[in-house]
Formats: sequence, C-alpha cells, structure tokens
Amino acid sequence: MGKPFKNQLPGERSQLALYLSLPVLSWAFYDFANTIFSSNINTVFFPFYMDEVLGTDEVMQQVASTFISYANAIASFFIVIFSPLFGVWVDNTGYKKRFIVWFASISIIFTFLMGIFASINFNVDYLGIPLSLFLVIICFVIAKFFFNSSLVFYDSIMPDLGTKEEMPLISGFGVAVGYLGTIFGLLVYFFVSDGNYHRTFIPTAIMYLLFSLPLFFFVKDRPIPKSEREKLGFFRGYQEIIQTFKEVKKYKAIFTFMIAYFFLNDAIATTIAMMAIYATTIIGFSSGQFIILYLISTISSVIGSLAFGNISKAIGAKKAVSIVAYIMIAALLLAVFANAEWMFWIAGSMFGISLGSMWVTSRTLIIELTPEEKRGQFFGLFAFSGKVSSIIGPALYGTVTLVLKDYGTLASRIALGSLIVLTIIGVLVHSKVKLENENRI
Repeated sequence: MGKPFKNQLPGERSQLALYLSLPVLSWAFYDFANTIFSSNINTVFFPFYMDEVLGTDEVMQQVASTFISYANAIASFFIVIFSPLFGVWVDNTGYKKRFIVWFASISIIFTFLMGIFASINFNVDYLGIPLSLFLVIICFVIAKFFFNSSLVFYDSIMPDLGTKEEMPLISGFGVAVGYLGTIFGLLVYFFVSDGNYHRTFIPTAIMYLLFSLPLFFFVKDRPIPKSEREKLGFFRGYQEIIQTFKEVKKYKAIFTFMIAYFFLNDAIATTIAMMAIYATTIIGFSSGQFIILYLISTISSVIGSLAFGNISKAIGAKKAVSIVAYIMIAALLLAVFANAEWMFWIAGSMFGISLGSMWVTSRTLIIELTPEEKRGQFFGLFAFSGKVSSIIGPALYGTVTLVLKDYGTLASRIALGSLIVLTIIGVLVHSKVKLENENRI
C-alpha cells in the first residue's frame, strides 16, 4: 500500500501503509481518546466547573484554584507511588493492552460519575463544600490517576508495532492523532453555553470510550508464558529507580539536566492545570474565548514542535532547551502582568510554543547526553522526574492561592509568578550542563 520511498528497503512498509495498518491505527486512536480526557477534563471543563460552583467572589475564586491545584497534585502523587510497579507488571507478564483496558475503563467510569454527581443536589455539605462537589473532586482524582496509569502501558506497546527504524514515524503519528483529539474533544462545548459545565463530563467519557475501542479489540498482547516468568519482588520497581539514580551520578551532565527539567516541568504541568481558571477569573475571558485560545495554543504547540525539531538539529538541543525556557518565562511574565485580553492571547500562544517544544528539545538532549546502552534507563528516570515535579508545582500554586485568598485576584498572579521562579531556577541549573565537546557554557 503506498508508493515506496527512495530510501525504502525491500520488504519495508511505506509510511502510508504503516499508518493505516490496523494495530498502529488502533494504537494511535487511543492517543486520540485519552487526549480528549486530558484536554476536556484536566485542562478546560473541570476547572470551569470548579469556578462555576465555588467562585462566587474573588476570595472563593482563589479557593477554587486551590482545590484544582491540590486535586492535580494528589493524582500525581499516587502516580509517583504506583508507577514503578507498572514496569514490573509489564516485565513479569508481558501484558500491556490488558492493563490499558482495565485502567482506561476505570478512568472512563469515574469521568462518567463526575457528570452524574455534578448533576445531583444532595443539599448536604462536607468539609464546608457541597457533597456533590466533593464527590466530583474525588472522581476527578481517581479518573486522572487511572488515565495517567494507562499511559505507562500505552507507551510500552509502541515497540511491538513496528521495527526500530519505524519507531520515530509511529511516535510522531500518535502525537499528531492526539492533537486532533484535542480539537475534536472540544465539540462538547456545544453542550454548554457559559454555564452548566458538568454537562461536558458524560459526553467526554463516551468519546473516551468510543475511541479507545479500536485498541481494546485490535491490538494484541504478547504475554510471557507463565513458565518463563520471573518471580519479581513487590519492591523491584522502586529498587530499579534507586539503582538508576545511583548510576546516573556517574554521568554528571544528564544528572544536572534531570534537575533542570524537574523545575521546568513544574512550571509546565502547573500552567496546563491552571490555564483555564486563570484566563477566566483573572483576565476576564469568557469560556468561548478560552476555547479559541486553547485551540490556538494547541496549533502553536504543533508549530513549536516542528520548528524546534529543526532548531535543535541546527544549534544543538542544549541551546534549544534554553530558548524554549526563555519563551516560557516571557509567556509567564506577560500572563502575570496582563491587564488586557490581548496580552493573554499572546501569552497563551507563546506558552503553546514552549509546551510543544520542551518535550522535543529535552528528549533530544537526553539522547545526546546518554550512551546508547543506558538510554532506556535514563529515559525511565526522566519520566519519573517529570511525574514527581507534577506534584510540586500544583501544590505550590494551590498553597499560594490558599494563603493569599483574601487578596483576591492578586493571589493568583503571585501564584503564577512563583512558576517564573521555578523556570529561572531550571534555566540556571541547565546552564551548568556540560556537553562533551563544549569548551565553555
């Protein structure tokens, strides 16, 4: 299927044949499906819902921001605790699709329950908030935890889908299809106007399920025969992380970059979680305006990813990471001091560029810094570092808005400003990364 390329060897699939193969296409559709959840629930409509229910005045808007931040931090905390076990499960059983089916299904069920509980008025308060809201928050934490957990197994399927040479194409195809999921998922906005945002939860759960079905049915596991399975200890995953951490000390450059990425990813993860409520409560965007901004930011991410792939190739990944970090600092500064909507339009677009580019440049730099035989080990630590940092940033943001809630919108501006500090720390640490052929920084 498809005309062979000039450099294509006999027996190799063309790109079109690769993309249209049932396993690859089914695998990519799960990226489409889970991106709908990530975009609709995590970034857009759950924050809108929280502000709608809690944000009755400027003080309560900060309380809503605190709840959103802490809910994200708690979900990330559980991911950090349990994700080392998932690698052991894969290594010991060979099951990947099976775990995705279970974890995605649980995430879908609790996303659906978010819509059910949000539509019920129990006329009961718990810990000072409506019981329905409390139950929605619990469901969100569970849904996000199992959503993130499924991604561990989803990524591990990729090597089973093609040859080593086909991996970049398959990876890029999944990312591209995922971005389409972001755009498609926002169609649920037609279920709401400027209110009743909980009406998007159930349609999101349904879309999440529908587009997960191809992977559920058409991707096959390659289980390890029971006779060949090792008896791995319960703490094997944690022991491997400790061992990797010990070994990474031998490689000062990659260790230094891991620390830098910890701070940079802190800012990214928190901005993603808080972008919607900041734009609407602090800048004054309507929900419709934010949806358009989010689409523009997504397109900027695609453009940034493509552009910085070439920039990294031209000037080196280390310098490219620095440029992306400077763009992020500029975007955050503009957002903190924005007193007009046009300033946040620019800030949102700039953040989209930095969001898409940071993963491209940082992943490339890790490849440059690590020996090939250690690459998988360091990528595992890289992913673990990202998960841990996803706790700290939201927790910091939420604590600032909670402590300063009586100052109204100023609390959110200071909280967002704290992310600038994290990014600057990341840049300073990153400047200490020494490349083999680098004479000076």
